[in-house]
Amino acid sequence: CDDGRLEVETVAAIARNVERRLQRAGAQVDLLDEYDQRISGFVADALVSIHADSCIERSGFKSARWADSDMPAVEDRLVRCLSDGYAAATGLPFDADTITDDMTRYHAFRKLALDTPAAIVETGFLGGDWGLI
Repeated sequence: CDDGRLEVETVAAIARNVERRLQRAGAQVDLLDEYDQRISGFVADALVSIHADSCIERSGFKSARWADSDMPAVEDRLVRCLSDGYAAATGLPFDADTITDDMTRYHAFRKLALDTPAAIVETGFLGGDWGLI
């Protein structure tokens, strides 16, 4: 953003917070970088890729799965769970109008083990949702 805010720093802080909370709840968590070498063939109960949207003055979040999913019902359930929980926790509206091919064809999804369900979450806009993010 013009004021120096960076998606990478924002998302890293969110991911570390999510990691701590999941570990306290008893989950095993592997925190991966976007281009982490471990992503190739990665096996997990689920993979969630966390992002933040642009610096525009818009509000809302979104989540999606791989467009060519081998397990659409499972991944749709993951997306619904993430969306419902995030909406309830933040009060942000779901912004389906801004789901892009970059989300539904996210490069990491094609590298995972075929039986690892995955979803991508855009936590909100760095512009309009900054106070909450």
